[in-house]
This record gives sequence, structure tokens and C-alpha cells, in this order.
Amino acid sequence: MISKQMMTRITTLTVTLAILAWGTVALAASKSVILATTTSTQDSGLLDVLVPMFEKESGLQVKTISVGSGQAMKMGEKGEADVLLVHSPDAEKKFMTDGFGVSRRLVMHNDFVIVGPASDPAKIKGTKAAEALKRIAQSGIVFVSRGDNSGTHAKEKGLWKTAAINPDGQKWYQQTGLGMGQTLNVAAEKKGYTITDRATYLSLKKGLGLEIIVEGDSKLLNIYHVIELNPAKGPKVNVQGGKAFADFMVAAKTQEAIGRFGVSKYGAPLFFPDAGKKPESLGL
Repeated sequence: MISKQMMTRITTLTVTLAILAWGTVALAASKSVILATTTSTQDSGLLDVLVPMFEKESGLQVKTISVGSGQAMKMGEKGEADVLLVHSPDAEKKFMTDGFGVSRRLVMHNDFVIVGPASDPAKIKGTKAAEALKRIAQSGIVFVSRGDNSGTHAKEKGLWKTAAINPDGQKWYQQTGLGMGQTLNVAAEKKGYTITDRATYLSLKKGLGLEIIVEGDSKLLNIYHVIELNPAKGPKVNVQGGKAFADFMVAAKTQEAIGRFGVSKYGAPLFFPDAGKKPESLGL
């Protein structure tokens, strides 16, 4: 029969081991940062440059989850990420208003383009984005949408609204529910059009058989922010790790790396650094 003293010792040992185990888990968690981000930062190769820089400087390990901006923000709402890097300004503003974020900072921009077959069967070259979508709808040529609530999808839906067209249910309008790289491949297979961020398109252009048909419209601007999450909404959020990554993204050294990315391969940067700029300067 176990004595009362022995039971006390066993209970004390069990509690001590539990505390040590919890501390080990907490320490491991504090040394990693979960980054929820849009597929364009991953598919373009930008994070392959920036993440190792951050890990070397901070000693933290980044766990990147590459999804659409909408999904990334859903993760933020559930406390399943520590920091967000996204490009859906209207949705981001609501995210902040609803109290899920404590800081939202401008990081960089590039632009969206409409790509399609070089033959341009819908004759959209030289038009503005909304007019291009009207012509695609009228022609019945396949348009491939991500259909995934991403920043790119949000931009596309806004352009359809501007064009006063509801494409849902139309035979020529096909949604993939996939990331940008995979959606580009589907558009190429179907010899159709799609909207993409320029960086992902250029990084995957070889072998696609798609050309940039519409570009330069101010409505095609693509702006990225880094968002620190509210720990009150998710107690497991690594606040310090998230802030460290957010600070890193707007630091001068990182901004210089962003401005250089793509220059050697494409002759021009794929992203333009914006940290410290006033949102109004980008039309926000």
C-alpha cells in the first residue's frame, strides 16, 4: 500500500514533469514563427531569399504557410499564425477594424496583369482592365479564376464589378480554387486568360505559352502589408516572434533586398519596396 508521503512525492514529481514538458513546448514554440502569406510571395521565390535572411539574423525558425490572403487572414482570426504577409487591402482593413491585428505596415507593391494566348482571341490588348473583362465575357473565351478568396481573387472580383458583369455560372468562367502558379498552368492548358501578379507570372513564364496582354492600369496595383496579430484573439500567438518578422520586413536591409529581387534574372525588380511611405502615395 502506498503511503501518504509517497503519494505526495509522486504527485509533486508528476506536476514537475508536466511543468518541464510545458516549458519545453513553449520554448520550442517561442523559437519558431508561423507566417501565413499569399502564394505570390512563395511562388515568385521572394521568400526563398527573405526567410533565410530573417532566420540567420533572429535565430528563429519560420514555418511558412502559403495560401490565399483570405485564408491567411482566417488563420489569423483563429490564432493559427503569428504574423501575416498579405495583399488584399479592403479585407485587411476589416481585419484590423474587427480587432484581429495590432499593427499593419506597408511593405511593398508590384502589379497585376492579365495574361492570355499571344493570339489574343478576345482582342483585349491595349484596353483597361474592366474593358478587357467585358470583351472576354462577350467573346466567350475561357477565363480562369483562382476562386479561392485570395488577394488576387478579390482584385478580380472588384474588376468584374467595375465592368458590371457577374461571371459566376458562365460556361467560359472557370474557377480552380488553387494558388497562382497552378491557376496559370490551368489557363495555359485551356488557352484562356487569367489575372496574375506580375512576379509569379515572370517566375513561371517559361513553358506557359501565355503573354502579358493587359498591364499598366492603375486599378491593377498590387500592395502588400505585414500584420502583427492580437494575442487577445489567439493566446497561442507568438507575439515577439511575429513582431520580429514584421520589423524585419520593413527594415532598410530587407527593403533593399526586396528592391533587388528579380533584377539579375529579369532586368527589373519583381517588387518595389514601400516601407515608410504614406498609403496615399499608392492610392490607398
